[in-house]
Amino acid sequence: MAITLIDPPGLPAVDAYRQVSIATGSKLVFVAGQVSWDADGTTVSEGDLAAQVERCYLNAATALAAAGATFRDAAKLTAYVVDWTPDKLPVFLSGVARAADRLGITPLPPATLIGVAALDVPEHLVEVEVTAVLD
Repeated sequence: MAITLIDPPGLPAVDAYRQVSIATGSKLVFVAGQVSWDADGTTVSEGDLAAQVERCYLNAATALAAAGATFRDAAKLTAYVVDWTPDKLPVFLSGVARAADRLGITPLPPATLIGVAALDVPEHLVEVEVTAVLD
């Protein structure tokens, strides 16, 4: 594997991600921000944050697969959430868990969650981008 995930001493261990990813591969994969679209570009799960998070992760997995990668190769995740407040975290993590169950893996690379005022269209509540490294 090109990615090793760690929580170094002196930093808190967080259940949802690891603090550091060490990438030793030579092929970088950058996945554009994925939103809750189906293959035809139609927004799905309008108004349902957990379902949109799940769809974003599934779409990101599809994009990774096209490059020969999986979430096991992910070095960094960034999520943008409309009107973020900390009380939305359980719903967000529920969507991640649902996607993890469907994909058979728990995506734990370092992650950043950024609250934003809006995304590309009002129906989109979340967008997820991934950087991966392959051997």
